[in-house]
Amino acid sequence: MEKLICLTDYKNHFGLKWKDSPYRSGMDKNYLAELFKKAKYDIEFIEMGQVDFFRGAWRNRIVIYTSSEEFGLYYKSFIEDVVYGLKEAGAKVIPDISFLRANNNKVFMEILRKILLPENLQSIDSLVFGTYDELRKALQADKIPLPCVIKKSAGAMSRGVFLARNENELIGITRTISHTAPLKVSLKEKGRSYKHKGYKPESNYQAKFIIQPFISGLKNDWKVLIFGDKFFVFERPTRKNDFRASGSGSDKYIYGSDVDFPAGLFDFAGQIFERLNVPHASLDIAYDGKDFYLFEFQIIYFGTVGVFKSNCYYSIKEGSWELMANEMTLEEVYVQSIVEYLKRGKC
Repeated sequence: MEKLICLTDYKNHFGLKWKDSPYRSGMDKNYLAELFKKAKYDIEFIEMGQVDFFRGAWRNRIVIYTSSEEFGLYYKSFIEDVVYGLKEAGAKVIPDISFLRANNNKVFMEILRKILLPENLQSIDSLVFGTYDELRKALQADKIPLPCVIKKSAGAMSRGVFLARNENELIGITRTISHTAPLKVSLKEKGRSYKHKGYKPESNYQAKFIIQPFISGLKNDWKVLIFGDKFFVFERPTRKNDFRASGSGSDKYIYGSDVDFPAGLFDFAGQIFERLNVPHASLDIAYDGKDFYLFEFQIIYFGTVGVFKSNCYYSIKEGSWELMANEMTLEEVYVQSIVEYLKRGKC
């Protein structure tokens, strides 16, 4: 029986699960162990802080892991250190460390999009910025599309997402969301510029952000959750007098067989999933009647309400997408996606 290491957080929790019990405790680890055992994998749970890099023989060990979205993303930073260390020690970490970096980090997510996806799937040309000062240079070069959508690098459920209709709104929003320097630091930098001729002060606006072109006229988008060959879908309407769909509330979403989705949605999602080379994914996709747009993607630690509330999933059979009744738990679809991924020799 092959050994599988599962890294949990400092609370000994693993993953995200809608309506978990106790609240925010993640997936059922005992059930996960039982399911992996049926698939001929012996799973060992280890907390992140207990990983032994000195004595551990990690080369070619298979490691799955969780992430964190706790305030400040401080613990997530620690998780990145641990998982990167395991990769350097020769472990096979699933998913790849790059997708952990992109979790709750829209700037790196956009960088990955440009690297991993071919031109025919690059329907949105996002711009990334490390400072407001960089944005000003892009404005001077006339590189910013208006109107545009501005997104903080960290945040979920449309928090930190704004629409700028003109340049004044763009400047006001980006100055606000990127401001980082306290008054004391700002005054100290200004003093240095007076004292030292030619000195360029440090920017007061160093919270990174992204800008995407605004796609007008959208009434909804679709969240496609993919676990191996199973595609779950739910529709998210835009909010009243708002352009955003995410965060409007799970009770307002439409799930499973009730979803009215355009032909080609799963083909588009499937192409992206194949190029990302991962066991599971969460894709935010829109359609304007002509083109599909991938707004965001997450590969680890994403919401799972779509699995619970969908009465079906879709799988491709003999070249066409077929609706299949959903009678599986989150743990079952998760384990199945990992096992299929390993059997295909993807890692």
